[in-house]
Amino acid sequence: MNSSPSQHILIVDDEAPHLKALCDTLTAHGYATTGFTSARAALAALRKKPCFDLLLTDLMMPEVDGITLLRSALEIDPLLVAVVMTGHGSIDTAVAAMKQGAVDYIAKPFRMSTVLPVISRALATRRLRQENEKLQQSLRARTIELEAANKELETFSYSVSHDLRAPLRAVGGYVQLLIEGLGDRLDDESRVCADHVNVSLARMNTLIDDLLRLARTTRAEMNCAPVDLSAMAHDIVQKLQGEQPSRAVDWIIAPGLATHGDPGLLQVALSNLLTNAWKYSSRLAQSRIEFGQQSQADAPPAFFVRDNGAGFDMKYAHRLFGPFQRLHSEREFPGTGVGLATVQRIIHKHGGRIWAQAAPDQGATFFFTLPPAESP
Repeated sequence: MNSSPSQHILIVDDEAPHLKALCDTLTAHGYATTGFTSARAALAALRKKPCFDLLLTDLMMPEVDGITLLRSALEIDPLLVAVVMTGHGSIDTAVAAMKQGAVDYIAKPFRMSTVLPVISRALATRRLRQENEKLQQSLRARTIELEAANKELETFSYSVSHDLRAPLRAVGGYVQLLIEGLGDRLDDESRVCADHVNVSLARMNTLIDDLLRLARTTRAEMNCAPVDLSAMAHDIVQKLQGEQPSRAVDWIIAPGLATHGDPGLLQVALSNLLTNAWKYSSRLAQSRIEFGQQSQADAPPAFFVRDNGAGFDMKYAHRLFGPFQRLHSEREFPGTGVGLATVQRIIHKHGGRIWAQAAPDQGATFFFTLPPAESP
């Protein structure tokens, strides 16, 4: 006996005795059945109350044949599954019905030992269709929510870029007017306070820039192309070293590192990683920063950025890639705590992953995977 009496079968056969036998037998096996000798009457019932799970129909019928009935029924309920019944001489017609959407056919004369497994498989297909439709509906709803969130993010970005910067500029302007207006009358303590205000304004502007970069990274469209990561790293290093030419840094950049991705986004990611290595190794008399690639067992090779700087305790590693999460104080190493969150989003956007290994005062290594470079 079938344990799901809610499964409702619509049976259509122009031979009344045959129809009654099917209805009685399938009802005895636990199915709810409704039978019609007329295809038009069956369609009218389906339009009135589309609660049927399966259509079991004869192919050769007067007025409306089984294929026409099948096509009309699927227009009413696209999730409906159909099984057709045909004589031995009409297998080609049954195949034609399957091309129109039937999931299976039964050749007459048949036994219930043959019919029941076919119906069971068809109803399993019906459940899969219903589950898939639920997933599609959920996906559509999530897409709508995501589009709304992106619009809110664009509004936020505009507000950050224009509305928040305006008062910062005003505060900075008034502080400068105050310094210039008072001139020599400005005592040392007041001048120190004014300097603190300017430093805070600069940090706030940096934070705004980082937030905007994080927001743009999330919604930026990918424009992928071959990327020479080694050349990109050399450009970043040249800029960093140019800002502090007196720093002693042993740079090791492996040649020939390449990938396929968005050059602009990867520039942001690699710049953040190398800048972090530069920053967190700044207290050493001789820094060592390496950009290379490392093979992995049963996985694609991983790129890495390694330094011999401050490092961190791995028990806090889960906080690394969250916005505003910092493992060192502002006094030790200035920053906004947004850079690694941006890097992670860029790597994930490329279908890769990122992780870190470190120890306090023993440096840190950030590993990340990216799509392989395209073959020439």
